[in-house]
Amino acid sequence: MTTYDERASLSSLTATAERIRGAVEGVIEGKPEVVRLSLTVLLAEGHLLIEDVPGVGKTMLAKALARSIDCSVRRIQFTPDLLPSDITGVSVFDQQRRDFEFKPGAVFAQIVIGDEINRASPKTQSALLESMEERQVTVDGHTYELPRPFMVVATQNPVEMEGTYPLPEAQRDRFMARVSMGYPSPEAELRMLDAHGCSEQASPLDDLQPVAHAHEIVKLVEAVRTVHVADAVRRYAVDLVTATRHHPDLRLGASPRATLHLVRAARAAAALAGREFVLPDDVQALAPAVLAHRLLPTAQAQLGRRGAEHAVLDILQRTPVPDPSAQAWRQARRL
Repeated sequence: MTTYDERASLSSLTATAERIRGAVEGVIEGKPEVVRLSLTVLLAEGHLLIEDVPGVGKTMLAKALARSIDCSVRRIQFTPDLLPSDITGVSVFDQQRRDFEFKPGAVFAQIVIGDEINRASPKTQSALLESMEERQVTVDGHTYELPRPFMVVATQNPVEMEGTYPLPEAQRDRFMARVSMGYPSPEAELRMLDAHGCSEQASPLDDLQPVAHAHEIVKLVEAVRTVHVADAVRRYAVDLVTATRHHPDLRLGASPRATLHLVRAARAAAALAGREFVLPDDVQALAPAVLAHRLLPTAQAQLGRRGAEHAVLDILQRTPVPDPSAQAWRQARRL
């Protein structure tokens, strides 16, 4: 049975999320689905990968999301000469103390913006692996905890663009979701010209003020964990991920971590919708964003222009969906 405290927490979550969404959409024109997915990943304790061609607002989205929350923010500009120690930190010998002192790297923040992450070498990209999965950094045998909440928002250009390196599979698997900005509609682009076109006019990003505090986000993350996932929905998520491991167009399917991320994201999506239970629709809607970037298509599929997204959509069509009746999930919540 749902308690009063849980209902109050979900109500507070919805109100806070609406404030953040409104603040970000004041900067990012015409992309409500992208903003909503970003919030979903934040409340699900995940990391977000924003992939698209240059100039469509990838970094603007990352900075707007970070500025809307009153927390520590660090930006890392990934370049070919960036070193792993620039990210994680380094131990420096202190002459006065006659001992080593740890100098934290750029990853020691609550929201880390990794700009053009695939322009650094795979070795440097891998410096984020431990922090993204375990929320800690180990340097010279010493482990340092990262603050909460902790989220990496990374942008990257498509792999075929000049000067890019493909992200290692282990790195991609640690991102909960990948989103593409896409080009804006003509109306949104006209509004963008009004907001950004005049050099003497301040950018909307400069006027963006925090609308939530870091400790609020931590409480909202805990509220999301109370959202109920019925056994049938869990089985549905497992069936979708399992199907990626046997699809003829894929040579690498999704990992068990992908299943966890899919269920966590579905919980956050249900909470944002004001529900205390997850529907199969939540899983269906998030599956392309959560699964596609982890999959590797076969050579034959690539020649046929069938990417990982096509495989996920095919799996969604073929996999039986549990009883869509919301009443079934409410009843399961009471048991």
